[in-house]
Amino acid sequence: MILSRTSQYAVQALIYMATQSSTTPVLNKDVAAQLGVPAPYLAKILQGLAKGNLLISSRGRLGGFCLRENGDNITLMQILLLTEGPTFTENCMLGLKKCSDETACPLHFRWVPVKMKIIEMLQDTTLGKLAQAVETGKYRLADVPGMLFEQANI
Repeated sequence: MILSRTSQYAVQALIYMATQSSTTPVLNKDVAAQLGVPAPYLAKILQGLAKGNLLISSRGRLGGFCLRENGDNITLMQILLLTEGPTFTENCMLGLKKCSDETACPLHFRWVPVKMKIIEMLQDTTLGKLAQAVETGKYRLADVPGMLFEQANI
C-alpha cells in the first residue's frame, strides 16, 4: 500500500488548500510553485479531485480551485480512493493478482492486521487535522523547511 506520486501530490495540494482562505480560489500554478511540483501534472490531479467532488473548479480571471467541504469533513481515505482507485486497499503486498485468505501469498496473514490498522488511520485522519499540523510549523509540505509559510507570514 505504497502511495503513488499522484496521491502524494494530491494530499500535499489539498493540505495546502486547506491552509488557505476558503473563499478565495487557489491557482494551480501557485500550489505547484509552493510545493515544487510540475504544474501540468498537478492540474490533471486537481481536475480529477474536482470530478471526484472534493474540489470546486472555476474558470476565468478569478478562477481556480476551492475545497468543496471543510477539511474536517474530508478524510485521507476519501482522497486516496480517488487517486489510487477503489481497490488500493485490496492489493497484495507482493503484487500477486490473487491474494486472499484462500489463496494467500507468504506475507498475507502478517500483512492483513497491519493493513487494517493503516485503513483505520486513513479513515480517522482528516484533511483539517493535517492542515492544522502544518500550520503549527512542526510539520512541512515542501522539500525546503519553512518554505510554505514563510511567504505567507504564517
